[in-house]
Amino acid sequence: MHKEAKDKHFIKQPIYIGGPSAMKKFIGENMRYPAEALENKIEGTVFVKYTINYKGEVVDAKVVTGLGHGCDEEALRLVKLLIFKVEKPRGLRVLFHKHIQIHFRLPNVQTVQPTVQYNYTQTSKDQDKKAPKEGNGGYSYTISF
Repeated sequence: MHKEAKDKHFIKQPIYIGGPSAMKKFIGENMRYPAEALENKIEGTVFVKYTINYKGEVVDAKVVTGLGHGCDEEALRLVKLLIFKVEKPRGLRVLFHKHIQIHFRLPNVQTVQPTVQYNYTQTSKDQDKKAPKEGNGGYSYTISF
């Protein structure tokens, strides 16, 4: 007769559905870069502490280290949108305290340079006298700046 193996941890930690990669993807898709931070070209990381209740909802969030210019508020908004899967630990209603880093990086803005095309066609004098044929007739140059 075998004994049932007991869990190592009495209280299991909440898990974001899909794992850390899904959480990163969720934050990346839902992040709205603050306009004030864009204007001032602010980049950096916001550290947020948050509390998860027994239902898996974020009930409290506080910025530990912020950037200002609207980044702190956006980080809090994103954290409050997260929903976790919590296994009820033997009927107890437990609050879990976690922390997260949310990175704000300026979007890559590629400068679009105007393209100027100039076509130049050169024909020989002999071909000017004859009727033009398809495929014959000179050279064509395209120059892009």
